[in-house]
Amino acid sequence: MTQVLSLPFGTGKVEVELPDDAQVIRPAQARLEPLADFRAALEAALSRPLGLPPLGELVGPASRVLIAFDDPCSPARGPIREVAIKTVLDALVEAGVRLENIRAVVANALHRKFNRAELVATIGAELVEALGERLACHDAEDPENLVYLGKTPSGYDVEVHRAVIESDLTIYINSGYNLGFNGGWKSVCVGLSTWRSIRWTHTPDGMSMSIRNNRMHRILDEMGAHLEACLGRRIFKIEMLRATYEQPAAVWAGGIRETRQAALETLAAQLPPRRSAVPGPVDILIYGVPDNSPYAVFARTNPILTLISSGLGYLGGYIEAVGKPGCTVILATPCPEEWDLEHHPSYKEVWVRVLTQTLDPYEIMARFEAEFAVHPDYIEKYRFGFAFHPVHSLLATHPLRRLRHAGRVFVAGAVDPTVPEHVGFKAFKTVESALEAAQQIHGPGATVAVVDYSDQLRPTRWT
Repeated sequence: MTQVLSLPFGTGKVEVELPDDAQVIRPAQARLEPLADFRAALEAALSRPLGLPPLGELVGPASRVLIAFDDPCSPARGPIREVAIKTVLDALVEAGVRLENIRAVVANALHRKFNRAELVATIGAELVEALGERLACHDAEDPENLVYLGKTPSGYDVEVHRAVIESDLTIYINSGYNLGFNGGWKSVCVGLSTWRSIRWTHTPDGMSMSIRNNRMHRILDEMGAHLEACLGRRIFKIEMLRATYEQPAAVWAGGIRETRQAALETLAAQLPPRRSAVPGPVDILIYGVPDNSPYAVFARTNPILTLISSGLGYLGGYIEAVGKPGCTVILATPCPEEWDLEHHPSYKEVWVRVLTQTLDPYEIMARFEAEFAVHPDYIEKYRFGFAFHPVHSLLATHPLRRLRHAGRVFVAGAVDPTVPEHVGFKAFKTVESALEAAQQIHGPGATVAVVDYSDQLRPTRWT
């Protein structure tokens, strides 16, 4: 007996025929209802902040205020950011703050900067026009607009955008959660920071999506405590959870620690650990990879983003959670070799030069971090064009660490077999032929699980 499933595959889907006993994992989602009136809910949260006084007690007519917000790499779509920023602006004006004393910064960290048309698509033409020159993207290489605040007790460097230091109040608007990965102090201590700070959390073992006991956020919490101690005041945060990519489901305002705790408690109550998705570890894990990436918004994907960042990274959390050590991972993706050299210029060099020397992300960072972190041509494109910071292309290889758990990766449906073979993956024409090869490796009784990501695909367009 067999079962037929439809898996994400590039820009479309592919039907695959799998054994009837293959276990289907449909990743749990928080079943949250959209807010009937997001603005009203945010106004209510602003009137009763968690751990901090209302905005009217924190600012006055002479106050200088920074509003920072998630860049478009966060998958929130529609008017989420626009409504949130307008609501905050209205609250500040009501408190007496002059508009000319309010500036806004896109917290793009090492992501690329975004042009005016892209910002209009993100927060609306009215806001872009009203803010004018007071709206800018963060530049992690601009010495004039960065302030180094020393080290935390554990030795982590803290460096942030100058506006955080010079403003009387910083308000950060987070546009939603991807499990426990973002939100909290990651917004400020990564989004408005530099590689000197980011390197402490963005290691092959450092980043975590865990909702419970997140190792990355333990470091970020220490950085945030150091930052607030240096400032002598607290950062004001707006955290939200989404029902869909376009619709908020819950929103909190107040201190960073308090708002993140509220968001995580809501998620934890609804999302069981990934390890509970199947009764026991499996030999073969199958899933499809769509042709989108958080790092390709308003841009195009490339083989590193498709096979490694998304294939083993964002979509690969079940490899260690339910796969046996030495398991076979089968990815369904056409993964053509295409390069967007305006937005990802350093990626092609990593593909051609770095990944032909080693597929070990620990070795990649040890050998190439110093070079890419200061590469003058790529830095120039990051600062004055719309390119990702060069070190980001090395960070995108971190999910290769999962090869220490998985025995092999098979890629089904590649339009050019040499693309997956370039990074040591084996190409097959179909999922069925890849599965047959994997079953021969693991022997009779090999257990199979397929992850159906169909309900969790990121939007490919900005609406």
